[in-house]
Amino acid sequence: MSTKPLVFQSLLADDIRAFINHKRALNRRYRTEERALHLLDRYLVAGEIHEACAITPKLIESFLASRPRSQPRSYNHLLGVTKRLFDWMVAQERIPASPICTRARRTTAQKSPFLFDSGQVQRLLEAAAGLPDYTLAPLRGETYVMIFTLLYGLGLRVGEATRLTCKDVDLKRQLLVIRETKFSKSRLVPFGPKMGEQIEEYMKHCAQRRGPLSGESPVFSFTRGRPINRNTITQTFHTLALGLRLEAPPGVRAPCAHSMRHSFAVNTLLRWYRAGIDPGKRLIHLSTFLGHVDPASTAVYLTITADLLREASHRFEQSAPATLGRT
Repeated sequence: MSTKPLVFQSLLADDIRAFINHKRALNRRYRTEERALHLLDRYLVAGEIHEACAITPKLIESFLASRPRSQPRSYNHLLGVTKRLFDWMVAQERIPASPICTRARRTTAQKSPFLFDSGQVQRLLEAAAGLPDYTLAPLRGETYVMIFTLLYGLGLRVGEATRLTCKDVDLKRQLLVIRETKFSKSRLVPFGPKMGEQIEEYMKHCAQRRGPLSGESPVFSFTRGRPINRNTITQTFHTLALGLRLEAPPGVRAPCAHSMRHSFAVNTLLRWYRAGIDPGKRLIHLSTFLGHVDPASTAVYLTITADLLREASHRFEQSAPATLGRT
């Protein structure tokens, strides 16, 4: 994918740039959205649209129709970004009203993510530990065990794990520094003594095999300079998952590396229920830990499982008599 900056040339060029800068000032990367708005900009240039009054609901519908989107989610994303631009322009009094009248497409019920239990994770780690070393991939098994442990045990994204450098691992304070995440901000992720011992042991083995590690050295690397590609991690995960024959129940997506992060979030909620903690009051803590912009983003991970439903029902049964007694 090209890294060249996108050039906007339509009559909305200044507004689009100002809108994108506004979003990025709120710690949003807005890269995918920028590309979507670039499509609108190109459409206006190609159509020789030079006056704002010419941007009508019919024109917007023609623009959306010119970009075939077979999936409702993809179509709704393009529509949503365009709508947010014009809503912002209205709020900034740049235009009197938004030309967006098109409705989002109805989406069908999406499948739930695959959630790992402790037994399945143990099988995955055992399979990863059995991966043979290659000439260009020393400590291959130990490396993937550590990566998958961080994904499941701390809820890291795959990309976050690949970007870890030695200076990001603070064994004394027992935390990881996750830099420049999905939402362009950094965060601290604490870990317990057992996790710390495993990380320290892994890094010692890396130093013995790869030579002295500097603060800039990637934690997960099969060379001294470059981190393991995230796609390589994803492919290795799929290969192992297929070998373990992890079957997804009806209505559940096939397991992927991101499923481990999802499992971490759901398991955290389950532990809170069982410990008598109100998840609603602690959701902001989980949101911060996972590096989300707000708790609403975290709610996507909190899939209702049989265990969660059982614990929530038990909590209601305990609280309902006291609540009804006050009415």
